[in-house]
Amino acid sequence: MTTPILPALRARVRGQAHPTGISCVCGATTLADRADATVVRHGDTVAKAHAPDTDPAELALRVAVAAHPALSGVLLPPLRPTASPLHDRLVTFWPHGTPVDPDHPEDAPWEAAATLLARLHTTPTVELPHALPPMRGPAKAARALARLRATAPDHPAADSIRRAWRSLPAWARDEAPYDHARALCHGDLHLGQLVRHPADSAQWLLIDVDDLGIGDPAWDLARPAAWFACGLLPAEDWTRFLGAYRRTGGAKELGLPDPWPALDVPARALTVQTAALAVTKATEADRALDEVEEAVIDACVRMVSVPPQLGHGDAK
Repeated sequence: MTTPILPALRARVRGQAHPTGISCVCGATTLADRADATVVRHGDTVAKAHAPDTDPAELALRVAVAAHPALSGVLLPPLRPTASPLHDRLVTFWPHGTPVDPDHPEDAPWEAAATLLARLHTTPTVELPHALPPMRGPAKAARALARLRATAPDHPAADSIRRAWRSLPAWARDEAPYDHARALCHGDLHLGQLVRHPADSAQWLLIDVDDLGIGDPAWDLARPAAWFACGLLPAEDWTRFLGAYRRTGGAKELGLPDPWPALDVPARALTVQTAALAVTKATEADRALDEVEEAVIDACVRMVSVPPQLGHGDAK
């Protein structure tokens, strides 16, 4: 699919990469072209056209956080401090960093991801721009279920996913759940959100500020926790991940050494979210579910018969 914004975005990123207008042979590469994000690379410059419904004030705050000295070495900083309009979209510019190689999962930087999360979660929020928006992780789970209802309500797996969703506490199904924890969170942590530093290939950084905000750190750890619970993340990788998070000072946020009272419900919510999106995307592409997607749906079936562990969120 090619969206109408692509030609204009390619021209805009070329202008950012070569502000003097010199001729080049870099060429433009489309990294993503979805309804919620269009991303184009030109040389060492990346331009992202954010979703049409992006709030300009919230995006400005999120970009400011990425540029803040307190997050140096944690978040990839933008090339420009503000977004610029392009048609009905807002565009931000970033240096290109090398992503995780999906063909070599054994080399996935789980310890680096945990270290970056712990540093993010323990950043004093008083040093950051005021009135940061909520982290959007919980809202994304609720919206994934709404998308399933709208796109594939009669899919054979849809009923199991809906039952798993209803088995969660009410606060986990709220788009703005409890706010007992007030830490800076990423909001959409997965391995695709890590890149090597443009100037130091040994250093990893977090990218994508669209869901960044204040909230409960457990939701940032929920996806790897869900993968572990579903059997998609080996136990040794999960152990290394938690160990790195603990060593970098993140243990206090989860009540370690036993993290599951805090992680269980968010991990279940992320499992349901992943299953809902899997069915939606498979339906839209008119294809069968793959092995990983089937494993996540199987986890939804199992979780209905096992009551969740309730941690600090169940008070709401």
